[in-house]
Amino acid sequence: MRILLDESLPRRFAAELSGHQVKTVVDCGWGGVKNGQLLTLAASAFDAMITGDRNMQYQQNLNTLPIAVVVLATADNHLDSLRKLAPKLLSVLTNLPPRALIELTP
Repeated sequence: MRILLDESLPRRFAAELSGHQVKTVVDCGWGGVKNGQLLTLAASAFDAMITGDRNMQYQQNLNTLPIAVVVLATADNHLDSLRKLAPKLLSVLTNLPPRALIELTP
Protein backbone atom coordinates (compact mmCIF):
# COMPACT_ATOMS: atom_id res chain seq x y z
CA MET A 1 0.00 0.00 0.00
CA ARG A 2 1.20 3.53 -0.78
CA ILE A 3 1.06 5.54 2.46
CA LEU A 4 1.53 9.22 3.18
CA LEU A 5 2.72 10.04 6.71
CA ASP A 6 1.42 13.41 7.89
CA GLU A 7 3.67 16.12 9.33
CA SER A 8 2.02 15.69 12.72
CA LEU A 9 3.85 12.35 13.11
CA PRO A 10 7.58 11.75 13.49
CA ARG A 11 9.32 10.71 10.26
CA ARG A 12 10.94 7.76 12.00
CA PHE A 13 7.51 6.15 12.44
CA ALA A 14 7.68 5.20 8.75
CA ALA A 15 10.11 2.42 9.69
CA GLU A 16 7.29 0.72 11.65
CA LEU A 17 5.28 0.24 8.45
CA SER A 18 7.32 -2.48 6.82
CA GLY A 19 5.81 -3.99 3.71
CA HIS A 20 4.35 -0.66 2.61
CA GLN A 21 5.65 2.21 0.48
CA VAL A 22 5.77 5.12 2.92
CA LYS A 23 6.62 8.74 2.21
CA THR A 24 6.28 11.74 4.46
CA VAL A 25 4.59 15.00 3.58
CA VAL A 26 8.02 16.64 3.62
CA ASP A 27 9.47 13.95 1.30
CA CYS A 28 6.80 14.94 -1.22
CA GLY A 29 7.58 18.66 -0.90
CA TRP A 30 4.18 19.37 0.65
CA GLY A 31 5.34 20.69 4.01
CA GLY A 32 2.98 23.33 5.39
CA VAL A 33 0.17 22.49 2.97
CA LYS A 34 -3.24 22.64 4.70
CA ASN A 35 -5.30 19.47 5.15
CA GLY A 36 -7.87 20.03 2.38
CA GLN A 37 -5.27 20.67 -0.28
CA LEU A 38 -2.97 18.02 1.18
CA LEU A 39 -5.66 15.34 0.88
CA THR A 40 -6.32 16.34 -2.72
CA LEU A 41 -2.62 16.06 -3.55
CA ALA A 42 -2.29 12.79 -1.65
CA ALA A 43 -5.30 11.21 -3.34
CA SER A 44 -3.51 11.23 -6.68
CA ALA A 45 -0.47 9.28 -5.44
CA PHE A 46 -1.37 7.41 -2.23
CA ASP A 47 -3.86 4.83 -0.99
CA ALA A 48 -3.89 6.08 2.61
CA MET A 49 -2.78 8.93 4.81
CA ILE A 50 -1.78 8.41 8.42
CA THR A 51 -2.15 11.36 10.74
CA GLY A 52 -2.33 12.34 14.38
CA ASP A 53 -4.88 15.10 13.62
CA ARG A 54 -8.06 14.02 15.40
CA ASN A 55 -10.02 16.95 13.97
CA MET A 56 -9.48 16.09 10.32
CA GLN A 57 -12.76 14.19 10.08
CA TYR A 58 -14.64 17.30 11.21
CA GLN A 59 -12.71 19.73 9.01
CA GLN A 60 -12.71 17.84 5.70
CA ASN A 61 -15.26 15.98 3.58
CA LEU A 62 -13.34 12.74 3.26
CA ASN A 63 -16.02 11.07 1.13
CA THR A 64 -15.06 13.15 -1.89
CA LEU A 65 -11.57 11.68 -2.23
CA PRO A 66 -10.45 8.12 -2.98
CA ILE A 67 -7.96 8.04 -0.13
CA ALA A 68 -8.35 6.38 3.26
CA VAL A 69 -7.34 8.21 6.43
CA VAL A 70 -6.08 6.57 9.61
CA VAL A 71 -5.93 8.74 12.72
CA LEU A 72 -3.55 7.62 15.45
CA ALA A 73 -5.18 8.89 18.64
CA THR A 74 -2.42 8.72 21.23
CA ALA A 75 -1.85 10.98 24.21
CA ASP A 76 1.09 12.51 22.35
CA ASN A 77 2.90 12.09 19.05
CA HIS A 78 6.12 10.71 20.50
CA LEU A 79 7.60 7.77 18.65
CA ASP A 80 7.35 5.45 21.67
CA SER A 81 3.62 6.16 22.02
CA LEU A 82 2.98 5.62 18.32
CA ARG A 83 4.95 2.38 18.21
CA LYS A 84 2.37 0.85 20.54
CA LEU A 85 -0.23 1.29 17.78
CA ALA A 86 1.94 -0.13 15.00
CA PRO A 87 0.59 -3.72 15.23
CA LYS A 88 -3.03 -2.47 15.09
CA LEU A 89 -2.17 -0.14 12.23
CA LEU A 90 -0.49 -2.87 10.19
CA SER A 91 -3.54 -5.07 10.69
CA VAL A 92 -5.94 -2.32 9.59
CA LEU A 93 -3.86 -1.55 6.50
CA THR A 94 -4.31 -5.09 5.14
CA ASN A 95 -8.00 -4.46 4.39
CA LEU A 96 -8.34 -0.69 4.35
CA PRO A 97 -10.92 0.36 1.74
CA PRO A 98 -10.82 3.72 -0.08
CA ARG A 99 -12.60 6.63 1.63
CA ALA A 100 -12.43 4.91 5.03
CA LEU A 101 -11.73 6.88 8.18
CA ILE A 102 -10.31 4.78 10.99
CA GLU A 103 -9.27 6.07 14.40
CA LEU A 104 -6.90 3.85 16.36
CA THR A 105 -6.45 4.18 20.10
CA PRO A 106 -4.00 2.42 22.43
